[in-house]
Amino acid sequence: MTSVAGPPPPGGSPTGAAAYADSFATETAAQLAARNRALTSAAAFGTPLPVEPAVGATLAMLAASSDARSVVSIGSGGGVAGLWLLQGMRPDGVLTALDGDPAELRAARRAFTEAGMPSGRTRLIFGTPGEVLPRLSPGAYDLVVCDGPPVEFAAHLAGLLGLIRHGGSLVCHGLLAEGRIADRSARDPQSVAWREIARTLREDETLVCAVLPIGTGLLVATRHG
Repeated sequence: MTSVAGPPPPGGSPTGAAAYADSFATETAAQLAARNRALTSAAAFGTPLPVEPAVGATLAMLAASSDARSVVSIGSGGGVAGLWLLQGMRPDGVLTALDGDPAELRAARRAFTEAGMPSGRTRLIFGTPGEVLPRLSPGAYDLVVCDGPPVEFAAHLAGLLGLIRHGGSLVCHGLLAEGRIADRSARDPQSVAWREIARTLREDETLVCAVLPIGTGLLVATRHG
């Protein structure tokens, strides 16, 4: 769903451009409710922030462009990203969301229920990537989306890539947050993990990669068909 807002003003600032991109991606009542709960949880408990509306719309577009039937989401994000992905997926598509935080999974389940999503379209799994990935079928997924701290999935990058079919994509959200990935003096674990992920994907000759400066950044890697 998109808004009918007019074109952005000429010479707008990056902040203004980002605000326009978010306003262009109008969210449903269920998505807004899920977003508000996720923001409250992030402020109170330090859980990950939900994806920005422009990022969600991009995820929906990526799912739609690949006619996605099977999608994996690493990190449930309170269901915000999941609702966008389901919007772009095929009507018979199934979203598998895994999270090591049971409260986040409950929030995602509530979001899907309030949106009227049939139960057969979602599969929620409690566990870390290291615990759950071996239980998923290799090469069976059109899209794999990673949302959350990169240190939680960087060590499992090979397993994540192994899930996607030829022509499928791996999408990682958040690498441009605070511009730290470009700051070589930033040696915190998250920045180091993002650099390792970006370097590994860029150097893989079976992948076509791009960084999209949307929200806090999307790193998209598509396997050659």
